[in-house]
Amino acid sequence: MRYCGRFAPSPTGRLHFGSLVAALGSWLCARHAGGRWLVRIEDIDPPREVPGAARAILEALPAFGLHPDAPPLFQSGRQAAYASAFEQLRARDLVFPCWCSRADLAAAGGMHRDGRCVAPPAPSRAPAWRVRVPAVTIAFVDGLQGPQDCELRETAGDFVVRRVEGYYAYQLACVVDDAFQGITEVVRGCDLLDSTPRQIWLQRCLGLPTPRYLHLPLALDAQGRKLSKSAHAVPVDPADPMPALRRALAFLGQRVDARAATPAALLQAALERFDPASFPHCKAQSAA
Repeated sequence: MRYCGRFAPSPTGRLHFGSLVAALGSWLCARHAGGRWLVRIEDIDPPREVPGAARAILEALPAFGLHPDAPPLFQSGRQAAYASAFEQLRARDLVFPCWCSRADLAAAGGMHRDGRCVAPPAPSRAPAWRVRVPAVTIAFVDGLQGPQDCELRETAGDFVVRRVEGYYAYQLACVVDDAFQGITEVVRGCDLLDSTPRQIWLQRCLGLPTPRYLHLPLALDAQGRKLSKSAHAVPVDPADPMPALRRALAFLGQRVDARAATPAALLQAALERFDPASFPHCKAQSAA
């Protein structure tokens, strides 16, 4: 299949430096391979959404020279697809309803590993739905972080695919949409490295293809916090894109052409010298 990558932000705020790094890294890999680059807005968690954030992100990307090859996909319009995948799992008895409280989970070490709910059913409230995770090892080779080996039951347990509120969880929506969009390469931040074994397991359960994965270093503030969690994660400025774009290229270990005067020229120069092996292999580094 032809290379197809994507940038999939959640609209919890405007584009900040960490998100720009993820977008740029995925764009460079896609363009280097002569492939497609898509954008997906992961707006399936309304309580966490910031009004106007999705629009701001989509308007900012072209200012940095990052143009997708198709209109953006909004997960909020894909509920029927997630419901269908969920019903496939339920029909095969791969999920179960769970009424466990936080106290129940805390007593079990913070993780559910029983393959069934240990709390009594509570007809007065809706349950969450969890995937039954057997004793299985998920192994894959990350394009940057190298071989990964995960005992899924011990590290993730029976994880949620539909929340109490009725929202479909990120893990389920992500694998359904990666398959729908024909994604062959997932290039994203290292904060999602531990989600990959769960997503591979869901792909196997649903009979979906597994893309290749590459997890970029996470951008941290001076205190070692992920930028999206930091009070100092100020948005990048689409009206003056060159400083942030130069910083993002340098963060990713790329040569920065000091003569380039526009985002398009800067990206073209970077692409001419680009090699994915030049990405830093660390899992996190300061964005300062």
